[in-house]
Amino acid sequence: MRLYALCDQDMLDAKGVSVEAFVELAKKHGAEIIQYRNKNADIAYIKQKLILIRKIYEGFLIVNDAYELIEFCDGVHVGQEDLKAINSDTKKAVEILRSVVNEDKIIGISTHNEREVETANSMDINYIGLGAYRNTTTKKDISGILGSELDAIASKSKHYVAAIGGVRLDDEFKYVRYNVIGSGLLK
Repeated sequence: MRLYALCDQDMLDAKGVSVEAFVELAKKHGAEIIQYRNKNADIAYIKQKLILIRKIYEGFLIVNDAYELIEFCDGVHVGQEDLKAINSDTKKAVEILRSVVNEDKIIGISTHNEREVETANSMDINYIGLGAYRNTTTKKDISGILGSELDAIASKSKHYVAAIGGVRLDDEFKYVRYNVIGSGLLK
């Protein structure tokens, strides 16, 4: 299992955990990627947190949604609804995003079913997040639980796959490169 740690600010605040403490836990578990997600703060606050994480973490740093801060990290992860905010056609949205995010940076998108995975196969992205695998406390708008179907759907992706949504450290998949763990690191 390869670890992609989801550093969700709302989760940290709810559990009284600092970004620094979360990053240390992620490093202890061998996280290769940390994604910083903050759906409520302004760009200046998110930028401060990215700079802080970069100072204490040498792995890949991904920002959620805030592609305008790409210079402070290694890539951006965007959900389906956030893509549609860029353009109603998700393929066109990724083209626009790629025009802002240079080829030396990573783009990942969330997918939730086989249709979205097949659409993503034609996009200029680096990976997909696929899920939700099971219920999770860090996301309220889960469109469906994939459970044991996740690995079969992952096998249809031409991109790296990160399993998202309620994934645990001990979960194992055949076609998934990364397990995305958020609150599971805090237990």
